[in-house]
Order: sequence, then C-alpha cells, then structure tokens
Amino acid sequence: MAKVGIVMGSDSDMPVMSKAAEILEQFGISFEMRIISAHREPEELVEWARSAEERGIKVLIAGAGMAAALPGMVAALSPLPVIGVPLKSGALGGTDALYSIVQMPSGIPVATVAIDGAKNAAILAARILGVSDPELLQKVKDFGEDGRKAVVAKDARLQEVGYKEYSAK
Repeated sequence: MAKVGIVMGSDSDMPVMSKAAEILEQFGISFEMRIISAHREPEELVEWARSAEERGIKVLIAGAGMAAALPGMVAALSPLPVIGVPLKSGALGGTDALYSIVQMPSGIPVATVAIDGAKNAAILAARILGVSDPELLQKVKDFGEDGRKAVVAKDARLQEVGYKEYSAK
C-alpha cells in the first residue's frame, strides 16, 4: 500500500516530479504517482484527494506550475499533510507558482519547497513519516550524514589540489 501520493498536472512536470519518486524509492517508501489536472479534471482530482486517506496515503506531494491550483486544491480536499512543489514554467520562471502555493488561505496549509524542489519534497515526506517509524527516521538521519560526508570529501579535495585544479575537473 502506498504511503505517499504524488500528483502533477501534466506529463511535462515529470522530469522534476520523478526526482521525488527516486528519493522515495531510495528510502524504501511506497508511493503512487498520478497526472491529474486541477483545471481540466476537477472531478478526478476531488475523487483522488478525498480518497487518499482511505487508500492508506499519509503524505501528499503536489507539483504545479503557473497558476498552481493543484497543491491548494489537494490541501482543501484532504486532511493529510500536503507538500507543494512550484514548477518552473511560463514567463515568470516559477515565481508565479511559488507565490500561488505559499499564499494559501488560513486553514488550508501547504508546506512549500523551492521551485523545482521535488527532491526536498520527498525528503520532507520521509521526515514526516519518520516521526512514527524509527527505522525510516534512521534512514533519514543516514541520508543527512551521507550529504555531510560528501561535502567534507569535496573540501578535503579542494585543500589538497587547490581551487584551480579543483575547478578544472
């Protein structure tokens, strides 16, 4: 049974939203992924979001560009935590989507990550799920430690070879 629901409004969102799926797979978190347009398929969106809890979903990730109605609608329809991913699109480069997602009215919260931040959305979902799953929480901690070790290794290389050789790679 899926624990995370990922939804996007168009298949053009897949290159970004697939990064969330990759991270969830890395953590061993089951998920479902759908393409449902808030503007073109409102009935389908209502059914998907309202039934998420009974399907066993615990966290929802919704990616949208431009007017970015999808995350807010999902949050309005479901009591589950919703993480919005503003997607870079259109003339405003994603700032329109960012502003749309973070400006939810009182009572309809949507946690929002950076423009095209699907990877962070999945990490946040893992952290939320980790609150009640010690094994998953340890995986989250290990993931953070792996990131720290990668930066330490990069700095060690910089100290060893200097900036000119480091930058030449």
